[in-house]
Amino acid sequence: MTKNNSATLLEQLNKIVSEGRNPTTMDIDLLPTISILEKINQEDAGVADAVRKTIPHIAKAVDAIVPRLQEGGRLIYLGAGTSGRLGILDAVECRPTFSVSESVVIGIIAGGDGAIKNAIEGAEDDSAQGVADLKAIQFNHNDVLVALSASGRTPYAIAALEYANELGAVSVTVTCNPGSPMMDCAQIGICPVVGPECITGSTRMKSGTAQKLVLNMLSTASMIRLGKTYENLMVDVNATNQKLKARAIRIVMQATDCAEQEASEALTAANNHAKLAILMILTGLDAKRAEAILTENNGFLRQAVQAQS
Repeated sequence: MTKNNSATLLEQLNKIVSEGRNPTTMDIDLLPTISILEKINQEDAGVADAVRKTIPHIAKAVDAIVPRLQEGGRLIYLGAGTSGRLGILDAVECRPTFSVSESVVIGIIAGGDGAIKNAIEGAEDDSAQGVADLKAIQFNHNDVLVALSASGRTPYAIAALEYANELGAVSVTVTCNPGSPMMDCAQIGICPVVGPECITGSTRMKSGTAQKLVLNMLSTASMIRLGKTYENLMVDVNATNQKLKARAIRIVMQATDCAEQEASEALTAANNHAKLAILMILTGLDAKRAEAILTENNGFLRQAVQAQS
């Protein structure tokens, strides 16, 4: 890094909220274990409230994501370091929870898959790669990009946002620093301001927690709006292992008040699709007819049940 670039970066860091020094933890290196943990917990207690203040912006993003997914678009998370790993985590967990294809919600991290486990030096500063990584998945105007960065100044993510805007796609950012370049660049900015970290600059802490909460809200609310739940049950769960099969049986029992044997038999007839099994039990329809009714109601179980009442 040249001297001028170093000076510019230092000036930027001095203005970033999450890089500031936290006055309440200046003595943290002197404290016994219990007091260290109490300090961390006290700081964490404010994260949910910071996220709460951004709910109108999160809602705007969800209302942009849902129609794009309905029309065959994709939800793409992109970031570097902790932010990138959080995006990948949320993308991966959407698959078994809501039975969405791995091609629908995608996580991309600067430096590629190797950066999931190891720090890749300089990856977050590579603007060209941010664009290249989107091109590699044929990112297009039907998709939604959610770019993640605690600082809001990551060149990799900024370039990706700019490319998304050029294509006419929806661009969203999740950052913890107001007035950052990414907030200026994204069409929808979500910025929970959690303040300085317990350990200066360790944005895997409060900033990471805030980003995780926002991602949970973005994906979960979007999936609810897409009909992936019935009441508060995740009826589109993909029963791919013994634990999930047991959960599917329990979900069918909870949704219908039926006995375990009836739930298990319905699931078998429904090829382990909990949503279909529930509709069969609640309406008395066979699997083929129940599936047709679900299709007619765009996969919304509550609507399908009401249509038969």
